[in-house]
Amino acid sequence: MIELSKKLIITEKPSVAMEFAKALKITTNRKNGYLESNDWIITWCVGHLVTMSYPEKYDEKLKFWRLDTLPFIPEEWKYEIIPQVQNQFNIVQQLLQREDVEEIYNAGDSGREGEYIQRLVFMMAKPNPKAKMKRVWIDSQTEEEILRGIREAKDMSEYDSLSDSAYLRAKEDYLIGINFSRLLSIIFGRRLAQNIHEDRASISVGRVMTCVLGMVVSREREIRNFVKTKYYKIIGEFGEEQASFKADWKATEKSTVWESPKLYNETGFKKEKDAKEFIVSLSNKKAVITELKKSKQKENAPLLFNLAEIQNECTKRFKIKPDETLEIIQNLYEKKLVTYPRTDARVLSTAVSKEINKNLNGIAKGCKNEEIQGYIKKMVEEKYSTNLAKTKYVNDSKITDHYAIIPTGQGYENFNGLPQLQKDIYLVIVKRFLAIFYPPAEYNKIQLTIEVEMDKEKKETFTTSGRVCINQGFLEILKPVDKENKKKKSTNGEQDVENKEEENKNSENKSADLEILKKLKKGQEVFIKNFEIKEAETSPPNRYNSGSIILAMENAGKLIEEEELREQIKGAGIGTSATRGEIIKKLEKINYIEINNKTQIITPSQKGEYIYDIVMQSMPDMLNPKLTASWEKGLDMVAKKEIKPEEFMTKLENYINSKFNKLVVKM
Repeated sequence: MIELSKKLIITEKPSVAMEFAKALKITTNRKNGYLESNDWIITWCVGHLVTMSYPEKYDEKLKFWRLDTLPFIPEEWKYEIIPQVQNQFNIVQQLLQREDVEEIYNAGDSGREGEYIQRLVFMMAKPNPKAKMKRVWIDSQTEEEILRGIREAKDMSEYDSLSDSAYLRAKEDYLIGINFSRLLSIIFGRRLAQNIHEDRASISVGRVMTCVLGMVVSREREIRNFVKTKYYKIIGEFGEEQASFKADWKATEKSTVWESPKLYNETGFKKEKDAKEFIVSLSNKKAVITELKKSKQKENAPLLFNLAEIQNECTKRFKIKPDETLEIIQNLYEKKLVTYPRTDARVLSTAVSKEINKNLNGIAKGCKNEEIQGYIKKMVEEKYSTNLAKTKYVNDSKITDHYAIIPTGQGYENFNGLPQLQKDIYLVIVKRFLAIFYPPAEYNKIQLTIEVEMDKEKKETFTTSGRVCINQGFLEILKPVDKENKKKKSTNGEQDVENKEEENKNSENKSADLEILKKLKKGQEVFIKNFEIKEAETSPPNRYNSGSIILAMENAGKLIEEEELREQIKGAGIGTSATRGEIIKKLEKINYIEINNKTQIITPSQKGEYIYDIVMQSMPDMLNPKLTASWEKGLDMVAKKEIKPEEFMTKLENYINSKFNKLVVKM
């Protein structure tokens, strides 16, 4: 009788297996496709070893795209070993079936897709039924975290709902992709080929991919069809020759032109002639300060990075694509420098926050960057608190699988060998992390309202404000980048073509003018020096770039520029943090979109626009971010055991069948 004595660990790739081996001090017995010691066996997948079978594996007739074979929904699903990795699968299978293995540790990537990769292997390999199956779930690849993950590994059955969600995601993408790509190609393929001047053409659609294409095309057409509208703003200059300030006019209920058809909006006139006549009416009037608010403002450091936020930041700073950012951060993760990258959370867990000094001490000792050392030195000298427990940066309720991306404070033996871009991105993550320990930025702010008295009842209102930073706080680390992009609203809809900096010349006076405003008092009469007309015009929304579209996907199709608002309304997104970059990459690869390498601006190709029109004509809800996000929400509900997998699958099959019935009738 063979004694059960071995523990088997299966990781997602060889490099991860080596880190597990180092943590467990396994240095001998390197064999073909695995490592073995007296107690442990460590082997690995090489990404996916198993895949779903194409329809023709069910029936040879299904190789041909015909209407009478659709929709294709298998009763029993077939899977197969990927031929290129058959040898490694055989090795893993033999190890899983060894009779001396008493415990099997699933140490795949700690996320839904990582769970799926490993579960497929277990399903096909049929492990030793006597062995206990456990799941290792880690947030970084440091030795301490690996050992904790092994020590605290839970029974794998506790992750069954996550596995169910992963299987359903794959089935959903398979069924929608295969069925609707074939159906639309049969119906519209010939027309598409004629439009793009090719002999034949197929149409590729997908649950997430088609929705993102819709976002890009609809934004492009909004820009293309946009008609600029000029309007004329009134700027008042008040005060003496050497001490004047400017303020913007705005129509209120007290105004002589309130709700006048001459107005473009409450801040301007449609015609310059009317604006000039209005200025004439303001001559020889009395101006009084009716409101004067002086306040101190505090602004805290932004939340930490999740994958979408760092992808957007890297597109802005380094003009690289989201999939490149993920690849780099994945490498930093495998080099032990940062925590797990495929996360949606922007906060830390309570447990991690209690141990955060380990990360800080590690950075202080290991990171040789002078700038970083300067920031840490100031933290120590100024005795900045590292107690994060009651701050917005710690919130267990906002964490599902993993907390935010932060530096581990380890892995510096690997740092010098990194390419410069990887070093730069690492430092961006470190700075965002250190900033949360710094005090808030502080400002003195003055808001001023002036009323020009037209008669006893009518008054014209001018407003201005001034703000000056009196304490940089966290801004010492996070110097503002691309200020003009941080608008207070979504880029959907019209907006002034003047950016914030230009507007601030009038509506928000600079620090030098703040001194003038500080001397004023409520009720004070001010001298009217001058009125001027400023021509403005509306502008279309911005095109997406490869980073901003990731943020829009995270927020179910809404591109919200202002960071705090983005965090407040965040809900079910389109795709997942692990897949969004790949979706963008695929759309570019199949020539549905084009990405400018220098600017990362995304535009649809001619082919992409034709595909959009076909989908809009045949099944427009595929272009609706809300529908796509609702499917993702359903998968999340399965993972959380809020609905059963069978319920999700029934809804999916009903959706496919109903769509087919409607489309076939239209033919």
